[in-house]
Amino acid sequence: MVKAWLAAARLRTLPLSISGVIVGCSLGNEYSLLNEPGVFNCCFGCPFVWQSLLFWLCILTTVGFQVLSNFANDYGDGIRGTDDDREGEQRMVALGIISPKQMKNAMILTAIITLILALGVIYVAFGSENFSYSILFLFLGISSIIAAVKYTVGKSAYGYSGLGDIFVFLFFGWLSVVGSYFLYTKSLNFDIFLPATAIGLLSAAVLNLNNMRDRIKDKFHGKKTLVVKIGSQNAKRYHYTLIIGALACSLVYVNLQGNHSYKNYIFLIAFVPLIMNMIVVGKNIIQKELDPELKKVALSTFLYAILFSILN
Repeated sequence: MVKAWLAAARLRTLPLSISGVIVGCSLGNEYSLLNEPGVFNCCFGCPFVWQSLLFWLCILTTVGFQVLSNFANDYGDGIRGTDDDREGEQRMVALGIISPKQMKNAMILTAIITLILALGVIYVAFGSENFSYSILFLFLGISSIIAAVKYTVGKSAYGYSGLGDIFVFLFFGWLSVVGSYFLYTKSLNFDIFLPATAIGLLSAAVLNLNNMRDRIKDKFHGKKTLVVKIGSQNAKRYHYTLIIGALACSLVYVNLQGNHSYKNYIFLIAFVPLIMNMIVVGKNIIQKELDPELKKVALSTFLYAILFSILN
């Protein structure tokens, strides 16, 4: 049964989900050290302990959101029959290994744990001060929980009306990167929206691949993803735009920082497999063969986040 729950949690999606947090926290941490070096000092005089705690709380909270979303997706698609005879990873509710009631209870428990973690993030970042910021991030945390569940659950599930790409872009990109950055800096630098947009576009590319793979079955079950709406050829063009757009945003950001050392461009290594992915997508005819490409793009995004964070 443990294997079933691990399968439902879809551990392979976690590196992608934390990519935005890695970028946002690292850039925010760099800013805070340069401009307010004592802002996170603790009573033991260690300047790094709270930064480390905040980072890991952000990571755990994001993982909680992702697992909740995966459970909800398994539940929502399972009870609708969308996951019957699916390609790729099998879904536990559709297979009958985990009952809908068990999955719903797991969703509730995961939501509670994730909310507690989010409260920990808010407390460490803002303490008893900055009450307005605490309220804002509590609202964002609750909104993230709702968005995670509503992707495939309920009559108004936005994943069934072609809005999944927008929500993935906003939550995996802008909210993840800009939100994490703000936790450290208590301010906004609009340049940060460039790497946030890059992460959002690459995350949307993963979803687009998933929807390209499942296009025929999604259409049969009435799941009107963006790919179902625009067709496979336009979905390919859309995919190219997402990856090239992420590359462009990253290059613009690095150039705006004024440091043109070759080390600041090492993140381009992550785009090598992404360019190869574009070639595979362009030649693809049998859509189920796109399944291995999801892992390639997700892990490339994770690599991009690590390289970009370390070197910028």
